[in-house]
Amino acid sequence: MKKHLSKIIFASLMLVFLICCIKAAPISAAVGSLWSLLPPIVAIGLALITKEVYSSLFVGSLTGAVIYAASSSSGIEGVFTTVVHDGLIANLSDSYNVGILVFLVVLGTIVALMNKAGGSRAYGEWAAKHIKSKTGACISTFVLGALIFVDDYFNCLTVGSVMRPISDKYKVSRSKLAYIIDATAAPICIIAPVSSWAAAVSGTVEGVNGIQLFISTIPYNLYALLTIIMVIFISLTGVDYGPMKLHEDNAEKDDLFTTRRTVYDTADDTDVSGGKVIDLIIPVIILIICCITGMIYSGGFFSGESFVDAFANCDASYALSLGSIISLILIIVYFLARRVLTFDECMNAIPAGFKQMVPAILILTFAWTLKTMTGLLEAGAYVSGIVKSASAIAILLPCILFVVALGLAFATGTSWGTFGILIPIVTGIFSSELAGVSEAGEIPKMVIICISACLAGAVCGDHCSPISDTTIMASTGAQCDHVNHVSTQLPYALTVAAVCVVGYIFSGFVQNVFAVLGLSIVLMLAVLLFIRSFEKKKSL
Repeated sequence: MKKHLSKIIFASLMLVFLICCIKAAPISAAVGSLWSLLPPIVAIGLALITKEVYSSLFVGSLTGAVIYAASSSSGIEGVFTTVVHDGLIANLSDSYNVGILVFLVVLGTIVALMNKAGGSRAYGEWAAKHIKSKTGACISTFVLGALIFVDDYFNCLTVGSVMRPISDKYKVSRSKLAYIIDATAAPICIIAPVSSWAAAVSGTVEGVNGIQLFISTIPYNLYALLTIIMVIFISLTGVDYGPMKLHEDNAEKDDLFTTRRTVYDTADDTDVSGGKVIDLIIPVIILIICCITGMIYSGGFFSGESFVDAFANCDASYALSLGSIISLILIIVYFLARRVLTFDECMNAIPAGFKQMVPAILILTFAWTLKTMTGLLEAGAYVSGIVKSASAIAILLPCILFVVALGLAFATGTSWGTFGILIPIVTGIFSSELAGVSEAGEIPKMVIICISACLAGAVCGDHCSPISDTTIMASTGAQCDHVNHVSTQLPYALTVAAVCVVGYIFSGFVQNVFAVLGLSIVLMLAVLLFIRSFEKKKSL
């Protein structure tokens, strides 16, 4: 009975939700109604229940196609047209998506080259002399993630490939590694003024200086700041709870995966001699420089735009593709000049890198298709209506926006899409306050707090969602089973979210950054200390 309890609960909840959908609107009027949230709920629920992500995402997409076809009276033909043409083909032909896939494949190739050249092995040997404990391995992973703040995709994949050998040596479970990577990548990027995230946020607001607004939101971005505190605390104390504790206990017994099989081929070509630490450091530096240059180039820096404006206007997908391809060429030349790899070995790394990224490409493709279904059903518009109806409760608006952003990002799997929907709504609500604000003027505190709440909720929902791009990248970087990563990270993300809810309620009454941030940090540390005490008592 216990074995099937989760399935029974899921089926019961789905039935209740389905009844609510039917009561809210007939399926013929599903677009822009509660029905629009059904596809992601089906996909996420199935993924957590079945532990199989590909079929879960496809079933969720199919559910969305069925609802959309029923609402448009297009029949069975409409179902498959929506899934195949509007979903799979449209997403795989979208220039932005293809740019991300190109970046993934090239990055996989660069990692394969570093492994083949012995750079990863050499770094592992160097780290073994300097990193002496499990705590050191976790903190080193966090520090490296904090240093690579330009882009979350780049962060997840690079940090994962570099730190896997060290974390494996000190018996850090792959789920814990994926959590540290994921909980560092987006939270660091969302508080870094020079990042693809800063560019995305600054482009969503009209009438004010976007970068100035972004910088103003940083102290109020409670989820990002508290998540960073939580990662440091857990890394230093070794405290784990929920499913993560089982994974960490199993890792101590040499089972790093806590699963019957691994999703990724963990074999690599690191058993070569002659590699040096510089064979890992130089390629990473080249990649960082080329990707930053690609971003400012795509934003018009070399055509006269300022550095800040170039970052704000950059095309992240094109920039990462361009930067990574140039990096690949330079890295191949470097390895050939160093005579650690032959030309044939460099070329063989290209299909090897592609093979390594196949799981991520599949998951991303299905996740993008599911997002298309929620877009066709106008889930964003439905949620927008909820937010607008709640705008009358001004004091609670930051908390409401945080919760709504969390739910929307969780359902759609996109933090950028979430704050892209919600921030214009916030500026619309406060249009009269913003009307007199010039490019260099002071932005009202409540506007800053509400936008911060949108950003924080978007990142939180993104962390919780199995269909999130960044979550998928973290699983790929750590070579961790994707559902394992989601299920172990969820309690941690929700713990921080609960503290954020209190913090944003408080912010509506006291619009003072020191008071809000101070209370939130104290509360976060109190919760973590309580969890540590509770876990110690359980182990006695």
